[in-house]
Amino acid sequence: MVPEPLTSIEGARQGVGKDERPFQVLLVDDEVAILESLELTLAEDYTVFAVDNGLDGLEILENEEIDLVIVDQVMPEMTGVEFLEKVIEIRPSCVRMMLTGYADINMVVRAINEGRIYRYIQKPWEPDELRLDVKRALEAYRLNAENAQLTAALAQANEQLRAENIYLRREVERQYAFDQIIGASPAMQRVFDVMEKVAQTDATVLLSGETGTGKDLVARAIHYAGERKEHRFVAQNCGALPDTLLESELFGHKRGAFTGAHQDKKGLFEVADGGTIFLDEVGETEPGMQVRLLRVLQDGEIRPLGSSDTRRVDVRIIAATNRDLRNEVKEGRFREDLYYRLRVVEVTIPPLRERREDIPTLAHHFLDITNERMGRNLAGFTNAAMDRLTAHAWSGNVRELENEIQRAIALAGDEETISESMLSEHLRAESPREPAGASPSLLKERDLNRAVDALKRSMIAHAIEEAGSKTRAAERLGIPRQSLQKMMKRLEMD
Repeated sequence: MVPEPLTSIEGARQGVGKDERPFQVLLVDDEVAILESLELTLAEDYTVFAVDNGLDGLEILENEEIDLVIVDQVMPEMTGVEFLEKVIEIRPSCVRMMLTGYADINMVVRAINEGRIYRYIQKPWEPDELRLDVKRALEAYRLNAENAQLTAALAQANEQLRAENIYLRREVERQYAFDQIIGASPAMQRVFDVMEKVAQTDATVLLSGETGTGKDLVARAIHYAGERKEHRFVAQNCGALPDTLLESELFGHKRGAFTGAHQDKKGLFEVADGGTIFLDEVGETEPGMQVRLLRVLQDGEIRPLGSSDTRRVDVRIIAATNRDLRNEVKEGRFREDLYYRLRVVEVTIPPLRERREDIPTLAHHFLDITNERMGRNLAGFTNAAMDRLTAHAWSGNVRELENEIQRAIALAGDEETISESMLSEHLRAESPREPAGASPSLLKERDLNRAVDALKRSMIAHAIEEAGSKTRAAERLGIPRQSLQKMMKRLEMD
């Protein structure tokens, strides 16, 4: 359950010190004339309780909300200091003042140490000075009360922030858990296996795959499944910024390092200290940036722009690319030493066309999410619509599929299911895919053995076309590679 929103501290501030009742003052003195004079001086501005002995004064303290006490130093039965010690026990926030006609230094010291008095009032006193002293004392009392309430409100806000932070962190961990990545195909199961193993280490990971295959989601899942999950995960698309700005973004800069650098700025490597940094599209970086990244990987050190000092950082690096970095190295566009530093563990995310069996599950997953987001209630897909989705090549991969589902739901109107006619025009315009090598007269074949062989040829040819190799084709067909080779030889397939 989501925690309630934080109470406004400003609201707490406005509610402090605005008591409807006037301040209440307790006067304690065994001389009646002095007591009456004190009451006459203060009664116009405050609610005054006047008693001539300590015991009566303590009873009033128990029953009334006393804000300030003025007590005589020397009284029979109970001295002023002893009375103030009781005041501290009963109403510790109450302001304490003492009347004295003696210059007894020991008594003064005791009153300050044990009675914790705000001020001594020397007899005889000037009424105006007494009023000013009391006014200042009560202003201090009001401020203390405000500070106490603000401190309590701040403590409550901090505790609620801590609870919200824990809740949100757990929500993020659930959102990016392995089981949130959809895929039951053998290709994705191999990816999950590597992810699970590498998440428990600090190894640098290189994620390769086409745009839209979900490399960002895989990177976050690895982070939140590992020991660094309590620290930051920060991401930067290396192809989104020019080299100079990317350098400042990753490594930070000092004030005055370049035009517009008006103050020091931490880079993402420093922000992610203790956690993980995700460098998306790392293959887009220029040679100069590649050298700086190599230094971080080798030495764990960064140097902000405009600074001569290096700083150590403890950051796990997960990089991603949609390029063939091995070929980029051969062409001289990517440093070989950086490539091998990044490729401690490489995880290849398969394109959607190589795991078509996951398309129905993904489509229903995006249907549920988009239904909730848009407040719709579409039940599912017609068979014709699902056939179109499954047959499409999805050059934009999972991201393109998600956008297609969102588009269909947004334009669904009163429809209860997604039909073929609701899909994008380019999906509907495609001819249904025929497996390579399929015979138009396959279903007319009367000889069962020849028909089965023709079907096998069609399925094998289609699998090899889709997978790109015999090994992957055998995996898709669920048979060993050796069996596939023998079958192709018997069927006289090249």
